[in-house]
Amino acid sequence: MSSKTDISHQIEDVPSANAMRFGIVVAEWNAEITEAMCEAAVATLQKYGADEKSIIKQYVPGSFELPLAAQFMAESDKVDAVICLGCIIQGETKHSDFIANSVANGIQNVAMKYSLPVIFGVLTPNNIEQARDRAGGKHGNKGEDAAIAAIKMTHIKRTLND
Repeated sequence: MSSKTDISHQIEDVPSANAMRFGIVVAEWNAEITEAMCEAAVATLQKYGADEKSIIKQYVPGSFELPLAAQFMAESDKVDAVICLGCIIQGETKHSDFIANSVANGIQNVAMKYSLPVIFGVLTPNNIEQARDRAGGKHGNKGEDAAIAAIKMTHIKRTLND
């Protein structure tokens, strides 16, 4: 399941996810893409030691709802990191730009407010083919990359708090 992106994840570079708790918020819009990313994220977390019971999945209607669901997870104190997975495909209007900017800002705000890794796993492709290429196609799977980012950021937080 190695990523085909420029980011190289060698096994020794990724800390153990054992005893880490993860929330995954998945947009239902463009479900073909987001579900493929979610499956890769879960598989990656488990590959690095996360227990199935330590992964909470929550579905939301669309990418716009990702930040609020991430905030709900952060407030629950049941997770060490939240992975937000969505896909906003460029259309004929600027609607996607407004959504993407709002989602990115919202996710960042939740991370800063709760001092919690909240990972931006939201694709912003021009078309469905580009989305497929990044959800298991020729450019790997961004769900895998998001899971690795969540593990690494949780490890950094724990290391600095020791």
